[in-house]
Amino acid sequence: MKYILVLLLPIFLYSNSSFITPIEYSSQLYKNPRGIGCHLCHGAKGEGKIVAKYKHKNKKKVFKGPVINNLNFKKFYKVLNTRTRGMPKYFLTKKEIQALYFYLQ
Repeated sequence: MKYILVLLLPIFLYSNSSFITPIEYSSQLYKNPRGIGCHLCHGAKGEGKIVAKYKHKNKKKVFKGPVINNLNFKKFYKVLNTRTRGMPKYFLTKKEIQALYFYLQ
């Protein structure tokens, strides 16, 4: 099912002619969806990334963006539409979420 989605997504997203390719669009969206790029916390291809190291009550702590390139679409969609600690709410359309998923696959 995942492979079918990846193969059909570009056709669905870009049925009209466009001056950029689906991968260019999804790449740019990943790097700057609404002012704060996904890559800053989740890494260049969704592999996860350490955002900050700090001390709290004399204990070393790490704030890390989780791995997101291994999620199925249903989970990916749900996470992007649920407010969680540290994750900004982007108010993305379903097509934008599909493009981001396509980029990570």
